[in-house]
Amino acid sequence: MAEAGADLIRRMAARDGAAFASFYDRYSPLAYGLILRIVGDRTDAADVLQEVFWEAWQAAASYDPARGTPEAWVVIRARARAIDRVRALRRRSRTFVEPVDEVSSDAAADPSGDVAERAVARTTVGSALGALPEAQREVIELAYWQGLTQTEIAERLKQPLGTVKTRMRLGLERLRAIVGGQGA
Repeated sequence: MAEAGADLIRRMAARDGAAFASFYDRYSPLAYGLILRIVGDRTDAADVLQEVFWEAWQAAASYDPARGTPEAWVVIRARARAIDRVRALRRRSRTFVEPVDEVSSDAAADPSGDVAERAVARTTVGSALGALPEAQREVIELAYWQGLTQTEIAERLKQPLGTVKTRMRLGLERLRAIVGGQGA
């Protein structure tokens, strides 16, 4: 039986290399798919993935299971590092990164792991997003799938920043209620 993610992180904090290898094998497909979707380039995504797991190794002792699951811990780090990469690239090139299409994103996913569980989670999140009003769904998708900040979203949509922040907050609250109501 596979070890719990929190136990792997605890062992990583004690500098157990085998625990890190297991942790990487378990969570890298999840992190890589998200990173690739945000940065849009496989080479950059691989670099960011390495940074995320190096950071996880370094910060394992600071993990608090009361604040979230190991999946959330990794995803938050992956999303932050991916957005940092996109911003750095934008500063250098002054161009916007186009979103990765669904085919490329799905192809990047590792076939190992519980495919059925991922399919259920994808369906749950997709239907929850579909239940949101268009304005709320749009700002959430721009933030999470394209890595835009709220300020960048406001500029792109030509909306006041306060409006974007309110839509984001209300949309996330609704998502939490919808997904929580489905037992996810």
